[in-house]
Amino acid sequence: MLRGYILHHRPYRESSVIVNLLVDGVGRVDALVRVGSGKKSLKSIIQPFQPLIFQFNSKSGSTDSSLKFITQVEPAAPALPLKAESLYSAMYLNELLVRVVNSGQHAEGLFLHYHRSLMDLAQQFSSSHLRYFEMELLLELGALPSLDYDTLGEMIMAGCSYRFVADAGFAVVNQAASEHFSSSRNLLAGEMLIQLKQKQLTPEHLIQAKGLMRYLLTPLLGGKPLLSRKLFIKQ
Repeated sequence: MLRGYILHHRPYRESSVIVNLLVDGVGRVDALVRVGSGKKSLKSIIQPFQPLIFQFNSKSGSTDSSLKFITQVEPAAPALPLKAESLYSAMYLNELLVRVVNSGQHAEGLFLHYHRSLMDLAQQFSSSHLRYFEMELLLELGALPSLDYDTLGEMIMAGCSYRFVADAGFAVVNQAASEHFSSSRNLLAGEMLIQLKQKQLTPEHLIQAKGLMRYLLTPLLGGKPLLSRKLFIKQ
């Protein structure tokens, strides 16, 4: 039996749904599952944030040959109690995974990072949980620049400022050169980069870390915005 989470689902014909799964040791898998109806319906567990164990095979009976078919599925534990900002954050993680991880793409290590993020969010909301997962996602996809060394091969230092150079990494910026930047927003604190790597972000560095992660994720997302980000906009 495999374990995983449903990231997204949509109806398929009368009594089935197509699900995008994040599977432990595998990555993303798209599959077809018959949910049935009445007392034996699986609709209550075929939901996001519900830990599942299941089996599937390669024949889905669908016209889409890439789909697997879930032959057995049951809850592995109660659904995680996510509310308010924690729920919005978890929905953001799901949409992010569906957008940047393709079906069949090897991303074996993401399940545990995702599961831990959901557990942390269920206990207490903090935007730092999102930054840590984004970092692990970028690392898994080979899109995370080194958080240990700068572009010259020197250790990133807490007291230095850096700028990101595409395809190179973080370049140190000395005090004189920093004056050529129109705003300090163009600079990244070495202390923030170190804290991000260590998963120990302090409140004063959360906004800067968010900007960096958004910048690094943009090429993977393309021009289409994430709908879940709108949930955080205060009405």
